[in-house]
Amino acid sequence: MKLESEFTVERHRDEVVGIFDDDATFEAILPDTRIVKREGDVRHTVTPYAAMGQSGEARFVFTTLVDGNLRFEKICDGNVWRALEGEVTLDEDGPFTRVALRMEGRTRALVPELAIRGPLREQLEQMADSLRRRLENA
Repeated sequence: MKLESEFTVERHRDEVVGIFDDDATFEAILPDTRIVKREGDVRHTVTPYAAMGQSGEARFVFTTLVDGNLRFEKICDGNVWRALEGEVTLDEDGPFTRVALRMEGRTRALVPELAIRGPLREQLEQMADSLRRRLENA
């Protein structure tokens, strides 16, 4: 399953890359997210969740690439995801930057993708909205 969300901010790409270098940007992506480990351009985050009758902590690893874009992956240690990866790309257009969030995931054998598509879409939109606010107000 693949999902995508895009938005544009009135900032040059270099400014956006600078904002992405701040730990507070990663902590703002989802409510109650915290960075638990940082190794150079790699950040490990933990976010509490409640979904599909379960609660726990979702762990993600975000890697800032040389070009300023991001890649991320969920540590899939639960009952829903076999794999969940994504990226945040930044494309400059004059004084604006187009930010695209993409996620691709595969669920475990007994979890129908149709059941998880809606919650994942909501999570992606929440991430995009939080990121947009952070980039506009930083």
